[in-house]
Amino acid sequence: MTHALIIGGGIAGPATAMALHKAGIDATIYETYPTGADDVGAFLNIMPNGINALRAIDADKPVMDNSFPADRVEFVSGTGKQLGTAPITGDARTIKRAELYRVLHDEAQRRGIRIEHGKQLTDATSTSDDVTATFADSSQATGDLLVGADGIHSTTRRVINPAAPAPRYLGMVTVCGYTHDSPDTTPSGTYRMVYGRKAFFGYTTAPDGETWWFATIPSAEPTRAELSATTSDQWREHVLSLLTRDRAPVVDVIDSTKDGIIGSGAYDIPHLPTWHTQRAIVIGDAAHAASPSAGHGASLAIEDSVILARCLRDLPDPSEAFHTFQQLRRERVERLVTTSAKMTGRAIPGPVQRRIRDLILPILLRKGPRNTSAWLTQHHIDWNSRITSGVSGSAG
Repeated sequence: MTHALIIGGGIAGPATAMALHKAGIDATIYETYPTGADDVGAFLNIMPNGINALRAIDADKPVMDNSFPADRVEFVSGTGKQLGTAPITGDARTIKRAELYRVLHDEAQRRGIRIEHGKQLTDATSTSDDVTATFADSSQATGDLLVGADGIHSTTRRVINPAAPAPRYLGMVTVCGYTHDSPDTTPSGTYRMVYGRKAFFGYTTAPDGETWWFATIPSAEPTRAELSATTSDQWREHVLSLLTRDRAPVVDVIDSTKDGIIGSGAYDIPHLPTWHTQRAIVIGDAAHAASPSAGHGASLAIEDSVILARCLRDLPDPSEAFHTFQQLRRERVERLVTTSAKMTGRAIPGPVQRRIRDLILPILLRKGPRNTSAWLTQHHIDWNSRITSGVSGSAG
């Protein structure tokens, strides 16, 4: 049986292992962190296309059972003006990142997939027959192929191509927090998005009454050390200072959050020329990270996992499977990266652009959804269809 080494135990790693398992390919996950991956305090959306991909490998139920619906979005200006609402069609879900890690890890282990923690990749070498991964603790593992699902700051990407472009910083930091004491909450399944003068703010209230919020704020690029050193109180005071002049009811939401506030830089990878070698490949954020603005990074990573497994199932040579996978996926994922970057750039426009937006957005919302994102959210994967070498419509 073919054996795959999967680097990274965040979202794409366990999803890939489960997809490979369904395709009859053995896999072991190697994760740097003791329990999951970094940025565990954040939350995210799994959009309908992501749920569809999970359903293809029979992994949707545990995620659905541990998340809550995201049904619609309300838009509010910084002046407090209600700009309108828009539905989110399909099975979109909201879940804490740490909870998603736990759910995917538990489901992978239930299927007999091995996960080794404390394994930080430092190098990988290939022959015509196999690939060997070397870890920071000097241990090694050998398999038939290696999948880098190790995120935006991927070591696998640098191993595959030391000249690979670095992730692009987008001039924004995303700060998020949780509070049970917010005086302002949202209806079930609703996101309220506030276009503030100096920051973009969004929040939703979970079924247990806890309000989950995030703020997108302009910032010079912080180092990892600076992010780690910034306390919850410092994040709260900084976000409050940017939103205090806005009339929308966001200050009270932030002020009621006493601890657990974290921040992370917004990056993307617009174009990675090389995704793979003969025996190794990167997927998900390691290959095509998008800014969090469109809320689709996790969903596209899960899509990657399932389609890569189908390529390896149907094409006997890993290099051929990797090449076909890259051709099948590049246009779609790079389109998402571009779309999300534009959304990030529009989050905090200048005063003239704000006035134009506040006039035009209600008109567009009243006209109803134009289904402009159907290409993204209605993507369907047919597990049973076969993939042939080269570009094919069979990827679903």
